[in-house]
Amino acid sequence: MSKIKSVLLFGAPGAGKGTQGRILERIPNWYYFASGDAFRNLRPEDELGKTFLEYSSKGELVPDEFTITLWQKKMESATVKGSFQPEHDVLLLDGIPRNAHQVEMMEEHIEIMALLHLACRDQQKMIDRIQRRALIESRLDDANLEVIKHRFETYEEETRSVVDRVPDKLVHRINADQSPICVLKDILEVLATLSVYSP
Repeated sequence: MSKIKSVLLFGAPGAGKGTQGRILERIPNWYYFASGDAFRNLRPEDELGKTFLEYSSKGELVPDEFTITLWQKKMESATVKGSFQPEHDVLLLDGIPRNAHQVEMMEEHIEIMALLHLACRDQQKMIDRIQRRALIESRLDDANLEVIKHRFETYEEETRSVVDRVPDKLVHRINADQSPICVLKDILEVLATLSVYSP
């Protein structure tokens, strides 16, 4: 089985990954998967749902095995339903892989075409975005300031190691301090250069 052509949408909490992902998924032959959304949509009584709540309430990452298992289940379901066609579509990944170990676990499944690193220097701007999102989307894991700060620490400690595992030529730094439309413009300029699928 051939690997799924994938683009990683990467950045600290509040960098704007979800905003861009939801726009890009409207482009034909692009399929957006956000691990945070997938976990939040689980029922609290499910084993995976309980695990997510346990870790997210503390601002910590869900263990790798649970994360990869959920991703595989969601992709299998999307493929069966026909909403994702691995032979034609490019997979846009947000929030997965989250660390070097997850990169290793997913290597046999995905071919990384590019990593879009949404870099925002203004941490307060990201905190404001997260807290505004908490109000709009009723996301409890986004409401607590201490939890948010711990998520930034976790990002620095674990998640940035993903960038180190991807060849430099595939890493594209996007200035996320800009307005969303300017961020989108820069992302599209990168994606337009990729030979990710046949027209």
